[in-house]
Amino acid sequence: MSRQDGFHSRVRPKIYNFETLQQMALTAGTKLGPYEIQAAIGAGGMGEVYRATDTRLGRTVAVKVLPAALAADPERRRRLEREARIAGSLNHPHICTLYDIGEERLPESDASVRYLVMEYLEGITLEARLQKGRLPVEQAVAFGIQIADALDKAHRRGVVHRDLKPGNLMLTKSGVKLLDFGLATQQNAATGPTSQIPTVDLQERITTQGAIIGTLQYMAPEQLEGREADARTDIFAFGALLYEMVTGARAFQSGSQAGLIGAILRDDPRPASELAPDTPPLLARTISRCLSKDRDDRWQTANDLLFQLRSVAQLPALRRRNTWPPRCTPGARALGGRHGRVRPGGNRRHLPVEPDPEWRSWQRRPR
Repeated sequence: MSRQDGFHSRVRPKIYNFETLQQMALTAGTKLGPYEIQAAIGAGGMGEVYRATDTRLGRTVAVKVLPAALAADPERRRRLEREARIAGSLNHPHICTLYDIGEERLPESDASVRYLVMEYLEGITLEARLQKGRLPVEQAVAFGIQIADALDKAHRRGVVHRDLKPGNLMLTKSGVKLLDFGLATQQNAATGPTSQIPTVDLQERITTQGAIIGTLQYMAPEQLEGREADARTDIFAFGALLYEMVTGARAFQSGSQAGLIGAILRDDPRPASELAPDTPPLLARTISRCLSKDRDDRWQTANDLLFQLRSVAQLPALRRRNTWPPRCTPGARALGGRHGRVRPGGNRRHLPVEPDPEWRSWQRRPR
C-alpha cells in the first residue's frame, strides 16, 4: 500500500480521487481492535485501504476493509476470508506479509467491519512507474526475477494468483512486492491442477454494469474461455507484464473489449525486439513462450521461468550494464536517486541474481 503523500520528491504514488477518499467509511482515530486508523490510502471495488498504527507494537500497518456497499454481501465476506487464508500461508521477501485478520463492531453505526492487516509498504506501484515509460532492460529482468521467485513460492503452496498486473506490484527500496490475493485460488500442491477449486468464469468477472473485475489485458486465453486456471495462467500474465516493462507497450491492445478478447485469443503480439531493439533475443524468446496461446507450450512452472531469467541476467550485455553501482538494488534504481545509487556500504542481499564474482573490480578501474 503506497503512502498518499509519497516518500520521494521525484517519484510520487498514485493519488486517489479526494471525493472518493472522503466517502470512505472510516475516519482518523477509529479503532479496529488494537489498530488505530490514521489516514485513507485508497479505495477500489474490492476494498478500502487505510494507514493505521498497531498500538501494541507501535508499528505502521495497512488495513483493508470491505466497502460499506459490499460489507453485507456474504460472497464478498467469504472472498476476504479466503484472501486472508491464502496470503497468510505465504512467507516470501517479495510477497506482502499478512499480519492479522479481525472483525470489529463500530459503536457509532453498530455496523460490523471485517478487516485484514498487512505490511505497510512505502513505494509506488509498477503501474505508476510504467506511466513514465519503459524500464531499462536490465531493470526489467531484475524485477522479473523477483516476481517469478514470488510466483514460484505461491505455486509451490498451490496458490494461483489469477490477477497478476502492474497495479498489484509495489516497487519499494528493497525490490518488488506482490499484492492482492483477492482473486487467488488454492489447490492441493501434491495432487496438482486436478484438485483445483473451480475458477471464476468470465461471467462472474463482469458486474451488472459490464465492468470486468481485474484487468482484461493480462488474462490468459483459458480464463476468457471459462476453463480452470493453473500456474501456467499466471505465467501468461507474467509474460504480458514483462513485455510491457521491456517495451513500454501492452502486449494486447484494442479499442473495444470484444476486440481485446479476440486479440488475446487469436493474435500474437509484435516481438519485443521490434519495439525495443536493445532487447536480447533470449529475453524476447522467453517472453514469447510465456504468451503462448496453448498453456502446454508455455513455461510449465515458475521455477523453470526463474531459471531462464537468471540465465538472461547473466548475458554479457546485461552484466556490463549492471556492474555500476555494484551495491544498488533494482528497487532503489526504480525509485530515483542519482544514477539510482544508494549510500556506500549498502546491503547487497537484495540483489535478485547471484552477484558478479568480479564486483569489486570497479574499485581498481581508473576513474
